[in-house]
Amino acid sequence: MLRRTGCLFACAALSGSLGCTERSRADAGPAAPAPAARAADAPAPSGLEAARRLALAAPAGASPIDREIEALSRRLERAPGGADLWSALGHAWIRKARASGDPSLYNRAGACAELALALAGDDRASLDLRGLVLLHDGRFAEARDAAEQVLARDEGDALALGTLSDAALELGLFEVAARAAQRMVDQRPGLPSYARAAHLRWLQGDAATAKRIIRLAIDAGDPREPEALAWTLSQAAAMLWHEGDNEAADRVFARALAAQGEYPPALAGRARVALARGAWGRAVELLERAHRQSPDAAIAWLLGDARTAAGDHAGAAEAYARAVDAGRRSDRRTLALYYATKGLERDEALRLAAAERGLRADIYTEDTHAWALYRAGKLAEARAASDRALSLGTRDARLLYHAGAIRIALGDLEAGERLVRTALDLNPRFDMTGAAEAEQLLARRKGRPGSAR
Repeated sequence: MLRRTGCLFACAALSGSLGCTERSRADAGPAAPAPAARAADAPAPSGLEAARRLALAAPAGASPIDREIEALSRRLERAPGGADLWSALGHAWIRKARASGDPSLYNRAGACAELALALAGDDRASLDLRGLVLLHDGRFAEARDAAEQVLARDEGDALALGTLSDAALELGLFEVAARAAQRMVDQRPGLPSYARAAHLRWLQGDAATAKRIIRLAIDAGDPREPEALAWTLSQAAAMLWHEGDNEAADRVFARALAAQGEYPPALAGRARVALARGAWGRAVELLERAHRQSPDAAIAWLLGDARTAAGDHAGAAEAYARAVDAGRRSDRRTLALYYATKGLERDEALRLAAAERGLRADIYTEDTHAWALYRAGKLAEARAASDRALSLGTRDARLLYHAGAIRIALGDLEAGERLVRTALDLNPRFDMTGAAEAEQLLARRKGRPGSAR
């Protein structure tokens, strides 16, 4: 039985080799030192002036978070303000970015962190803010280092523990991520800690426990933080979708939209359910709404698939072009997976996947690399990467299908067919291209010597 502060991770989780919506990105290195504080009467360097203009930019909208940003900005425009006010504004921009799905707003939070740390280089809230900005910018090693800098001073800082857990997971350091999440649960049981614990258990293939824990997260949600609740509900719905339970998933995605209207992950989730049901027009409508809010590569790719299914081939081509453009700008992993899934630009897919693998080593990056290697005919390397992608026991049909197809190509027919069948049994419509390929692969194998029965 789970206790509010008891151990949420089985011993196996921390003793061996231990993401629906995702991130990719930039170079990672040691965390930059906090800017030195400057004298109050010294002129601000031009870099800080530019940061101030960015931090105080007007938000577009009239939501409670927009009003909070405007109120903090007015205070800072009237008086110089200390690190605490700049940090508060930065955290407000983080919440705005999450709610809107607009990644450019993290730059405004980063500007706030720069200004706060220029005033007080050891301010803990500002250091926590910098860690969050680094995390959302895909600078995972730097985010980990920033979190550890805070935790060296206060081992119970919940925000730093969350950043450490998230960054470590992206870097493929599952044991570090699990320990940080457990410490977070012990220090501050609530939605952020329970949601992380649930996700980590799901990655380990323990969906039953993951769903029990994520219910705790939902129950701990604060109505004053609707985006956090919508995100958690979307994660819970994704667990159901991964099991092929489309009816239940759709209900929970709808709850997420009730908590946070037009929330892109929930709109995209409902679109996946619509695609699984063959409701092409409904899927297109939901994804067009999601893409208006969050024009990222994954949503544009899904929109292209939905328009293809609906017979709008010109519209699909436009959406796929947007996916490529967004991927080139900010999401190499999704672009590599898109190319590999569609059998396009095989050399470029491999180059992108290998570059991303050089920066982080989570199971979804390993899977993307494995699939790009498979398309490029590098089967032995693909098998090694696929084995790493399956190392946690994650019950994700896409990962299982990729692993099965790679094994079949290498002649391991029985194990390969078993994995492909498991993928389709788990979630028959996990991806329009992948699921169709999986069915075709089994159809070709049927009746041949050595095929599974």
